[in-house]
Amino acid sequence: MEQIAGWVATIATMVAAVMVASNLGARITGWGFVVFTAGSVAWTTVGATTDQPNLLITNAFLTIINLLGVWRWLGRQARYEQRGKSAVEACATGSEPVIMTASALAGAKVYAGEDEEIGSVVEVMLGCADGRIHQVVVRSGGVGGVGERLRAIDRDQLRFAADRVDLLMERVTFDALPEWVPDKPADAMCGG
Repeated sequence: MEQIAGWVATIATMVAAVMVASNLGARITGWGFVVFTAGSVAWTTVGATTDQPNLLITNAFLTIINLLGVWRWLGRQARYEQRGKSAVEACATGSEPVIMTASALAGAKVYAGEDEEIGSVVEVMLGCADGRIHQVVVRSGGVGGVGERLRAIDRDQLRFAADRVDLLMERVTFDALPEWVPDKPADAMCGG
């Protein structure tokens, strides 16, 4: 019994970690917590059957936390995202989208031209006084964050759709933009 529970626990924990770390939306993250719950229950079983109270107590606690994650991501957050999606669909009466949810903007694919995907949105800079988008930070290249380049694009160089962002510049111009460095102050943006 403990051998089977040990393998279920190991596999479930690894699969769930990939699902949650991938950040592919509320539903995938929520199902990742479901898998984490299965893993923590299996680890609890291992702890109980092998007389390891530390493993038992730790994973009993993690089971509670994982169930909280299931509620948050498959319940509350999924409901928020669905309501936002419904609002976008309700407003899509013409050929141009009227609204885009903020949660859809973070992670939205960015295109140069019609079909050339160049990256995705990682950050949005809003003006404090007017609440409007001033810049959007786009990541491109690399794998898993290694070797990626970040560039800040001014709002007037972008067109937003319900599920994507289009550059209003050539790919060559985008590639020539200076790299945006997260820990470096953006004095020009702040008027400094």
